[in-house]
Amino acid sequence: MKIGNFDFNSNTTYIIAEMSANHNGVLKNALESIKAAKEVGANAIKLQTYRADTLTLNSQKEEFMIKGGTLWDGESLYELYEKAHTPWEWHEELFSYARTIGIEIFSSPFDKSAVDFLEQFSPAAYKIASFEITDYELIRYVASKKKPVIISTGIATIEEIQDAVSICKSEGNEDIILLKCTSAYPAPLNDANLKTIPNLAETFGVVSGFSDHTLGVVAPVVAVSLGARVIEKHFIVDKSIGGADADFSLDKKEFTEMVNAIRDSEKLLGKVDYSMSKNKEKSREFSRSLYVSKEIKEGELFTTQNIKSVRPGYGMHPKHLANVLGKRAVKNLSFATPLEEKYIK
Repeated sequence: MKIGNFDFNSNTTYIIAEMSANHNGVLKNALESIKAAKEVGANAIKLQTYRADTLTLNSQKEEFMIKGGTLWDGESLYELYEKAHTPWEWHEELFSYARTIGIEIFSSPFDKSAVDFLEQFSPAAYKIASFEITDYELIRYVASKKKPVIISTGIATIEEIQDAVSICKSEGNEDIILLKCTSAYPAPLNDANLKTIPNLAETFGVVSGFSDHTLGVVAPVVAVSLGARVIEKHFIVDKSIGGADADFSLDKKEFTEMVNAIRDSEKLLGKVDYSMSKNKEKSREFSRSLYVSKEIKEGELFTTQNIKSVRPGYGMHPKHLANVLGKRAVKNLSFATPLEEKYIK
């Protein structure tokens, strides 16, 4: 599977900078976010494509009001989405600019009209947001476009995850990425359950990753160590911009730290390898081997008094000690001589 030029057969992690509402309604901020995402080493910048009236109703009734200890308590759903959405008239300029500077760009559509709108820009992938995983017709429509489908699983049951995967496959689309996600903003560490990441890949036969809403950079690094091939994290150029998602987003400095830590993690993880590298061979000089620990005359028996397993490692392997004891020296051997097979009869 590929997203743009990124090949998932490689050993690197696909890092997505989620712009979300972090433009705070200013086009210049959105353009600067794309430029900064490229500078900090993200593989892609991701938008969200919706209008308030495609997500909810303009109502102040109690069930439309946000509550429960969120960052947005007291606002209506409509007010939040109206404030947070990325204006559709910006998209052409945002897609064009991202491609000019060489960073991948795609979006999360929240209804079929958003998919139709985005198709004119030929995005390399589509993202299904965690709260949309129960919208099976949206998933079906997105999958039918035959682009890689990235699905956050934050609120889903395992049955709904299976349904989403099956729907994509029924449309002939096998390019599926499932992201472990905790749909809390910010998400507490003890709700992350990152061990789910490799299980998603194993259970559903897909690429798995992590859409992170925790604070800081620890969780993405741990996720990569567990096999996450995709990391998505909210990104803001500078938190002074403000906006609906600023409090749980990484700024440019923090995102750079995360990217560097992930790339270092990839180097550390490497591959399964038992071969003898040059460094390993060099280090074996400091391992134990068999040495003459007391002067030995020709014909004298080798004993634990005159042969020892010591550092460095230029003599015979210590595993041969039992076979050497009781045999005789073919020549005089001085103290601190590395024992070799040719000295034994």
